[in-house]
Amino acid sequence: MNKTTTLAVAFLFILGWTVPLAAQRPDQSAEARERVRENINRLRLLRMTEELELSEQQTAVIFPAANRVEKEKADLSRKIHQEIRDLRTLLRAGPPDEQELAGKVASIKALRRAIQQKDEEFERILEENLTGIQKARYLLFTLDFYRVMGEKLERARKIFRERRGA
Repeated sequence: MNKTTTLAVAFLFILGWTVPLAAQRPDQSAEARERVRENINRLRLLRMTEELELSEQQTAVIFPAANRVEKEKADLSRKIHQEIRDLRTLLRAGPPDEQELAGKVASIKALRRAIQQKDEEFERILEENLTGIQKARYLLFTLDFYRVMGEKLERARKIFRERRGA
């Protein structure tokens, strides 16, 4: 079994444990989603190292930056989800206060911009630390990685739904 297959099998094994747990215990689903997100990030970094043929020096710069940026983005995402829940509550509670609504909308937009800025920050780090060939490989890697992961996640969800329904 090659490295890619081994990593994919490991990921699907981990996913197989976390997705059903999230479905069985809704109060802990956020925790399970966070573990899945962390596992996907680890897999992405491992695959990126392999695909881009990163040197030890490049890895020493890129990995800590990627982990920090992903954690910051996860925090921002949690804040967005909370703001969206608050916004839904405001809208359901009756005639909303226009100023309060405007504040929530502005907050959500600002948090979304902050996530974009984190992505741009990581892109700058890559720009400074990758060769031209690696930059080209990174573009293709990113497109392929997220497409393949989406397909695998959808297959895993389908299998889970089928097993749950049976």
